[in-house]
Amino acid sequence: MSKLTGRERISRQLKHLPVDRIGAFEAFWQYTMRNWEQQGKVPPNSCPLEHFGLDIQLCAPCNMRIHPLSEDQLVSEDEDTVTLLDGNGATLRRHKKHDSTPEHLAFAIKEREQWLELAKPFLTADAATRLNRNAYRNARQQAAEKGRFFCWAGVNVFELMHPICGHENMLMGMALDPDWIRDMVNTYSELILQLQQELFATEGQPDGIWYWEDMGFRGRPFMSPDMYRELIMPAHQKTIAYAHSLGLPVIMHSCGFVEPLLPQMVEAGIDALQAIEVKAGMDLLRIDQQFGEKIALIGGLDVRPIANNDLPGIKRELENKIPIVKKHRGFILHSDHSIPESTEYETYLYFKETGLKLGTY
Repeated sequence: MSKLTGRERISRQLKHLPVDRIGAFEAFWQYTMRNWEQQGKVPPNSCPLEHFGLDIQLCAPCNMRIHPLSEDQLVSEDEDTVTLLDGNGATLRRHKKHDSTPEHLAFAIKEREQWLELAKPFLTADAATRLNRNAYRNARQQAAEKGRFFCWAGVNVFELMHPICGHENMLMGMALDPDWIRDMVNTYSELILQLQQELFATEGQPDGIWYWEDMGFRGRPFMSPDMYRELIMPAHQKTIAYAHSLGLPVIMHSCGFVEPLLPQMVEAGIDALQAIEVKAGMDLLRIDQQFGEKIALIGGLDVRPIANNDLPGIKRELENKIPIVKKHRGFILHSDHSIPESTEYETYLYFKETGLKLGTY
C-alpha cells in the first residue's frame, strides 16, 4: 500500500481497514520539550506534531469553567509551589518546576445546594465567552494542510464534575445523592452538545472527537460498573450518539484502571480507547484480545522504560506487543501516558522509529 496521510491512516484505523503502518501520536510534558530546546535538540518553540511527524492533532476550543472569563487568583506562593483560586471556586496548589496533577485544597461546592447556587445558573452556552473560534479555525486549517487527523477535544461529564467539587465530594454524591450527580451530568452533557453544535455549524466539523475522561486510579476505577451505567453512561451515550450522527468517531482518553468499565464504555459507543495505563494495571494484550476487534487502541506501551532511557526495555516492550496488537489494524503508537522530562530526545526517537518499523504492514 502507498504511503497514507495521517488523516487517511487514522480514519482507516478507526474502522479497522488496511493501512500502510500503524498511526503515531504522543503527549509531551511541557518541560520535556523545553529541555530538548535548551539542549539544542529541537528548534525553539517547536511543535512536536510537526517535528516528529505525528498523525493526530487536537484542539480544545471550549472553556468549561463555571466563570469562563475569571482569572486565577493568587492565594499564596513559595519557592516550589503556587496556590491559586480558579474559575470553578477551587483552591489548587501547583508545582512550579515540573508538570503534575495539582493538589486539591478546597472547593466552594461540596453538595447539591451549593451546586444549585454557585454553578448551575452560570453554565450556559454563551459562545462569546466559552468558544475560541479562532483557535479551532486555525488548528483545523493547519491539520488539513499537513494531512493530520483533526479532533475537537474536550472533557466529558466525569472530568467536568470533579474540578468543581473534588473527587471525594463527587464520589460521596454518587453514593448518597445520585440525583445531584444526575443533575450535574445532564447540565454538562447539554452544555457540551450546545457548544459543539454552535462551533461546527459556523466553523465546520472535525475529523473526530477526543474526550478526556479519567475514570480510574491504580488498580481500580472510581466507580463500579453498575454505578457507571446508572450515572455516567447516559451522558456518554448522548454525547457519543451526537458525534456518530455527524459521522464522527469518538476517541476516549481515560487514565487509570478502567478495564471493569470497558464493556459499558464500548456499549456506550466509543470507537477508540486511549491511554491504557500499564502502571495502573491495564494490560494492552489482554484488552486487545477482548476488545481489539470492536475498538481501536491507542497507547498501552509502558512509559517507564522511556522515562528511564532504557533502550533494551523499550525494545522488549515494543517487540512483545506491537506484532500482536497490529493484527486488528486499529492500534496507534502512543505511550501509556505522556513523555516526561527525564526522557532524552534520542530515547523518544528510538521509541517512535522502532515502534513504527514494527508496525509497518
